[in-house]
Amino acid sequence: MTSSPARKFDLLIVGSGAAGLTLALRVAPFAKVAVLSKASLEQGATFYAQGGIAAVLDEHDSIASHVEDTMQVGAGLCHRRMVEHVVSHSAAAVEWLLGQGVPFSTKAGAQRGRGAGSEAELRSLHLAQEGAHSHRRIIHATDATGKAIFQTLRQRAQEHANIDLLEGQTALDLAIHEADGRRRCCGVYVLDDASRKIVALEASFVALATGGASKAYLFTTNPDSASGDGIAMAWRAGCRVANMEFNQFHPTCLFHPHERSFLITEAMRGEGARLELADGSRFMERFDPRGELASRDIVARAIDHETKRLGEDCVYLDISHRPANFVRERFPNIHQRCLGLGIDITRERIPVVPAAHYTCGGVIINRAGETDLENLYAVGETTFSGLHGANRIASNSLTECFVIAFGAAESIRARIGEAAAPPPAPDWPGDARAESGDDILVSHNWDELRRCMWDYVGIVRSDSRLGRAERRLALLREEIHEHFQRYRIARDMLELRNLTLVASLIVRSARARKESRGLHFNLDHRGLAPQARDTILRPADHADLLADDQSLS
Repeated sequence: MTSSPARKFDLLIVGSGAAGLTLALRVAPFAKVAVLSKASLEQGATFYAQGGIAAVLDEHDSIASHVEDTMQVGAGLCHRRMVEHVVSHSAAAVEWLLGQGVPFSTKAGAQRGRGAGSEAELRSLHLAQEGAHSHRRIIHATDATGKAIFQTLRQRAQEHANIDLLEGQTALDLAIHEADGRRRCCGVYVLDDASRKIVALEASFVALATGGASKAYLFTTNPDSASGDGIAMAWRAGCRVANMEFNQFHPTCLFHPHERSFLITEAMRGEGARLELADGSRFMERFDPRGELASRDIVARAIDHETKRLGEDCVYLDISHRPANFVRERFPNIHQRCLGLGIDITRERIPVVPAAHYTCGGVIINRAGETDLENLYAVGETTFSGLHGANRIASNSLTECFVIAFGAAESIRARIGEAAAPPPAPDWPGDARAESGDDILVSHNWDELRRCMWDYVGIVRSDSRLGRAERRLALLREEIHEHFQRYRIARDMLELRNLTLVASLIVRSARARKESRGLHFNLDHRGLAPQARDTILRPADHADLLADDQSLS
C-alpha cells in the first residue's frame, strides 16, 4: 500500500535540470507543477555543462548552415524535419533565457540592450566555436554555462507559487491507469529519502526529464545521477526506445587520480587548443582534415587509437600558446580547477582521455515531447527526437532541451482543459521486507556493470565483445531481481536496476546494427549499410527485459 495520502498535481516532472525546470516554468502560469529530484536539485548534468547553446545569431550564419552541420555530424540518421524545427527555434530559446536573466558572456566592450531578449541584447552576446560547427554560434557563460542556466531557472522556479520543488524523491515507476482499453499515465511511485517509504504522487500529466545513462560506463563526465531512470521507467511502461547504441564519448576529460569526471570543454579546442602526444607531436590531422575541430566521435576514436598504439594512459591538450590573460578570462573555472590540482593551463598541458558523456538515443518522442503512453511526456537527454542521429554535434543538446520543453508546454496547455482529474494510482506492493545485509554485493554489481560496459561496449566494439556483455548483463539482472524480492528498496539499488536495464537496451541495439556509423564503431562491420535506419526496440519484442521488472510493480 502507499504509505501516505497521495499528492495531486496537474503536471509532475521527474528531473530538475534545464529541460525539467524549463517545462515547469512554461507550464506554471496555467497549472500546478511539481518537480522531483532524487537528490539536491543541482545534481543533474545541466549544472556541470561547460560549453553552451548552439543557436543562429550571427549575421554571417544561417539556419541552413546549422542544419547541414547537424545533419553531417549525425551520419545520415538525423531526422531533417526535427533538425529544422529545433534549429529554427534556437534563437527564441536564447531570447527566453535572456528574459529569465541568464548572465551569458558578451563581446568585449559590448553594451547590453535595454530589454532582455531584445535584438541589441542578442547582438551583444559572445559566440564561441566548437567542433564540427562551420560558424561561431555557441552562446555561453564563460566555461560554466550549465551552472548559470540552472541557477537562474532554479531561482525563477523557487519564486513561482505554482511550482513545488521536491528534493530527496526517487522515482520507482510510473503509475498507469487501465480502463476501457485505454492505458494512461496517472502519476509516479516515489521513494521518499526522509521516511524511506513509498508514496504515490498523482498527476494529470507526467514528464520524464531524468537525463541520460552515462553512469553505465566506468569513466564518465556525468554526475552519479545519470542512471537512465526515465528511459527504464518508460520502457517498463511500454514505450519504445530508439538508437540506444549511440553513446557519445567526450574526447577530453581530465586525466587525474583525484578528478575522474571533470570535463574540459570543446570550446577550448575552438579557441585554438591543440591535442598532442607525450612527445609534443600533434596527431589529429592524420585522422581528419578538420584536426582538433573534427566531430566528437572522430576525435574520441583518434585518442583511443593513439593511447592503445603507444601504450599511454592519456594524450594532452595544450592552450598555453594563447595569451595567459585570455585563457584565464575565457576559461576561469577550468583554470581554477586545474590550478588546484597543480596544473597551470596557461603554461602547462592538460592530460586528457575520452569518457562517456551523452546518450544520443532514448524514449521516442515527437516535437511536443509526447511519448507512446497517453499523458506521458519526455524532454532532454532521456529522449530520442531524431535531432542527434548517430552522433550529437556540440551544444545542440541544451538547445533541444528548451525547444522541446516549449513544445511540450504548448501541448499540455491545449489538453489541460479537457484532462480529467488523475485517477487513483494503483497500490504499490507491500514493502515490509528486511534491510539488506549485503551492501558489498550491490557495490560489486555496480563495479561489474560499469567495467563490462567500458570494456565491451565502449568506443570500439566487436560482435564477440557485445555477446559477452549481453551474457554478463543477463546474470546481473537476475541477481538484482532476487535482491529486490528479498530486501527493502533503497536508492542505490533502484539506480542499479534501471541502469542494468538500460545497459541491456544499449547492447541489444548495438548487436542489431551491422555497420559502423557515427558513434557506433564495430570491428566486424566497418562499413556503412546501404540504407541508414534507426534502431527501434519495442518492449513487446523483448519480453526477457520486462518480466523480472514488471513483477515488482
